Amino acid sequence: MNKRFIKVGVAAVAVAALALTATGCSNSNKTLSIAFVMGAESDPFFQAMKVGAEAEAKAEGVNLIWQGDATHYDIATQVPIVDNVINQKPDGLVLIPTDPNGLQASSDKAVAAGIAVANVDTHTADTSKAIITITGDNADGGAKAADAIAGAIGYTAGKTYQVVVGLTSATATTNVGRLDGFKAQVAAQYPGIKIVDVAYSASNPTTANSNVNNWLTKYPNLSGIFAIDGTNATGAAAALQAKNLVGKIALVGYDAYPANVALVKTGVFTALIAQDPAAEAKLAISTLVAYIKNGTKPASHDVVIPNVTLDKNTSAADFTKYTYVATN
Repeated sequence: MNKRFIKVGVAAVAVAALALTATGCSNSNKTLSIAFVMGAESDPFFQAMKVGAEAEAKAEGVNLIWQGDATHYDIATQVPIVDNVINQKPDGLVLIPTDPNGLQASSDKAVAAGIAVANVDTHTADTSKAIITITGDNADGGAKAADAIAGAIGYTAGKTYQVVVGLTSATATTNVGRLDGFKAQVAAQYPGIKIVDVAYSASNPTTANSNVNNWLTKYPNLSGIFAIDGTNATGAAAALQAKNLVGKIALVGYDAYPANVALVKTGVFTALIAQDPAAEAKLAISTLVAYIKNGTKPASHDVVIPNVTLDKNTSAADFTKYTYVATN
């Protein structure tokens, strides 16, 4: 499904949430409930998202239902959780689908039950019935990762460099977008970089660590690793440190987990691509509340929030600003 996303700055998220067109008034005196269903709930990205969700739910005076499998990021564990949430009959559902097609039926089921749906981070294949879709700029993040790896390895035209990519899922829209952005930038600017392998971790850093160890054996001339999300970044960093390969293989990761931000400062990571999960969560809840109470729709259906690259040149203030904060 082709669509045009509207990019907004992080500072404009609150404005986007308020720039709604009122069409009536209903449910204005009811205490609303908004369900939030993600993949691996323990992932620091989702924990940082929970901070934003809880803050906005409190500000809006709504009941937040936070649900997700503790550690597994896949369709098999997510579908029954969504079904259970639908049975609780919330007013709204913020869905972070682990697979665009695999969660389509669940999203449609929620809509049929009269539940307002928003997609955040990832999205279903057909978002036409969702009130809003919100994500980070995944293609841009992939391109930034390619630039960072090329800089770290001292890319020179005419030479060949082996690079591998660690993903959580072959189908999650964030992973697909980041990989596509990475490939496009490599093809356009760094044709000597060859992606020799990809592997999947299902959001498990131990699996990611094992994948990287396998690569280090299989590709003794490996130049770089693109860890496409936070759990893959954690696993890759541990593998390089254990093998004393820090600084010898460029590592670019995604997501500003506190532990991984510390490893940028010590040189384990060449760079991290940071998102703003709390802002995404706040916008999703405020948009759903406005729609449920007043029938208002967002000014833009598809919203993209820019990424930030964290590296050795990042200021202390920006490290503090963009590092993910977990809820207590």
